[in-house]
Amino acid sequence: MILTYCYRIKPSAEQEATMLYTLELLRRHWNFSLGQRWDWLRRTRCQVDRCSIIAEPIGEIPSKVDYYTQQSDLKQTKVLFPDYKNIWSESQQVNLQRLNKAWERWLFPDKTGKRGGRPKFKKAGELRSFVYPRINCSKAGAHLNKGVLKLSKIGEMSVIMHRPIPDGFTLKTCAIVHKADGWYCCISIQDETVPEPMPLDEVKSAVGIDVGLKEFLTTSDGETVSIQQTYRKTQSHLARQQREFARKEKGSNRSNRQKNKIARIHQRIGRIRENFHYNTAHKLVKNYDLIAVEDLKLKGLARTRLSKSILDAAWGQFITILETVAVKCGVRVVRVSPYSTSQDCSNCGAKVPKTLSIRLHECHKCGLQMDRDENAARNILDRALNEVGLILSSQCGLGVSPSGASGAARGGLGDTQPVKREANSCGDGVQLSLF
Repeated sequence: MILTYCYRIKPSAEQEATMLYTLELLRRHWNFSLGQRWDWLRRTRCQVDRCSIIAEPIGEIPSKVDYYTQQSDLKQTKVLFPDYKNIWSESQQVNLQRLNKAWERWLFPDKTGKRGGRPKFKKAGELRSFVYPRINCSKAGAHLNKGVLKLSKIGEMSVIMHRPIPDGFTLKTCAIVHKADGWYCCISIQDETVPEPMPLDEVKSAVGIDVGLKEFLTTSDGETVSIQQTYRKTQSHLARQQREFARKEKGSNRSNRQKNKIARIHQRIGRIRENFHYNTAHKLVKNYDLIAVEDLKLKGLARTRLSKSILDAAWGQFITILETVAVKCGVRVVRVSPYSTSQDCSNCGAKVPKTLSIRLHECHKCGLQMDRDENAARNILDRALNEVGLILSSQCGLGVSPSGASGAARGGLGDTQPVKREANSCGDGVQLSLF
């Protein structure tokens, strides 16, 4: 298991200036290396049946440019530009590795056929971190000992260890990050043990979750978590600060101070939202052994008229945090298709079409009436239980068993048969049993 702990560091004014200059040199090297790759690509790629009428490269075709050729050129870079001698060599190599990873993600699609965005040249101040790939070993460039971080070429500085590093973990890498409110070191730690998900025969409680904009989430038990709308509450103040920034001369000291002030507002919004997500995730993981969520297509939702509210709620970040917390605790998180979860009746399965303005689910077939989000959460839970091979029981309780029985023992029902829930069967809990 690999975790990352982020601690605030307190460099001196001289050390801070050195780290800022290090980031600037690495940014220039990134841009030069990216330019080399683009030049090689343009000179070695052209359409078969035509030539460009705007420009055509002349001269010899350069040899292939990749990570290994650019890494070997680092020695020549230090000869031509002696300032690069003051940067730890492995940090420069990691900078090239980042560029190579971004380049390959853009050129070559992954297993699903998707490609990353095109690597871009970085403006001044856009590169905000550099990495020491080894820490606390004989050839490492970073050493952390008793709240003091020693960086090669930079010096020693104090670290605010707000939480101790857990026993049994080995320190792997150290990333120095420049944020709006100061400097941080992100320590990556690793443990050989990997948490295993809870066996199905030990699952005693399960819940389905439907995220929304009226309430942040609604569970299949009828519980709700209020939505925060952190950005919505701050956007008027943020707009005033951005108008102040627009009136200042670009590049001046006052403009830079106002720019940092706006960045700190965004940082505060993100931290409040992240803290809310972690608190909600820990409460769910503490109370349930299996959590069912929707596998939402957030890119499409972010292009609708509700995009600002959807991005403010940050459902994708919450589900990622929920899965991260659940993995460490051995709790299962199951993603299911979100198709028609709000339109299907959780009791009889009938289609009940409704628009977003209709907040009450009323089934014309079985007469079930409940909040539409709770109905959707029950459908999400039913789909997740069918997927892992569990089924709801018609009696109240908290027992559970995996679907290990044969088809005859299940009354001849297949694994894909939808789960039906009694409308008035269980109140606070969910009982799970065999098919």
